[in-house]
Amino acid sequence: MIRAILTDIEGTTSSIRFVHDVLFPYARKHMADFVHCNAEDPRVVPLLNDVRLEAGEALDLDGIVAQLIAWIDADRKSTPLKALQGMIWESGYQKGDFTGHIYPDAAAQLRNWHAAGLQLYVFSSGSVQAQQLLFRHSDAGDLTPLFSGYYDTRIGTKQDPAAYRAIATAIGMPASEVLFLSDIGTELDAAVAVGMRTTMLVRDGSPDPSDTHRQVSDFSAIDPLGGS
Repeated sequence: MIRAILTDIEGTTSSIRFVHDVLFPYARKHMADFVHCNAEDPRVVPLLNDVRLEAGEALDLDGIVAQLIAWIDADRKSTPLKALQGMIWESGYQKGDFTGHIYPDAAAQLRNWHAAGLQLYVFSSGSVQAQQLLFRHSDAGDLTPLFSGYYDTRIGTKQDPAAYRAIATAIGMPASEVLFLSDIGTELDAAVAVGMRTTMLVRDGSPDPSDTHRQVSDFSAIDPLGGS
C-alpha cells in the first residue's frame, strides 16, 4: 500500500526548460552583484567559505563568483551553489520576475493525492529553499501546504540508495510504502534498491522499452491508491 509520494521536480513536476532557460540564467546574471552585496551577511558567509572549501582554493570574492558561474554552466550539483541560487531566486519570485513552472497535470494530481490523505514529499538536487520557492510561487498558486517535507543533497545524492533509505527513515514509514517519481532512471534505481516503488515520467520523447520502471507521460496516469 502506498502511503507517501516522493517526487523529483525537474522533468517531473516542472519543465526542464524552466530550470535551464529561466532559473539558471537569472542566477548567473545576478550572482556577482549578490555575492558582493551580501558578502558579510551571516547567512551567506558560511556558503562562501563552503565554495572555497569545495574549490580547494582561497578565493577572493571575484574568484568565488567566477567559480560559481562555472558551476552553473556545468550544472554542478554543489550544495553551496544551490543555496546561493535559492537566495537569488527568492528575490526574483518576490519581484514577480517569473513564476514557478508546474505542469497542470502535476498540480491537479498533487492536490487530489493530498485530499486523499497521501503524504507528499520532494527530493531534488535544488536546495530546499529553492524547492519551496518554486511551489509557493507556482503557476498554479501556492502549493506548499500540500507537502509534508522537502529533501535536497544534504541528505545524499540522488543516485545513492542511502539517501532514499534516510528519507524513508525521516518520513517514518517503510520504504515499500513510498512511491518515488522521477524522470531519471539511475535515481529510480537507487530508490528501488531500498524497496521504494517507482514511476518514471517521460515528459518529452518516447518511452524506453529497455527500462524496467513503469513509464507514464503525465501524473494523470498514476494511481497510487490503486497500486500504480
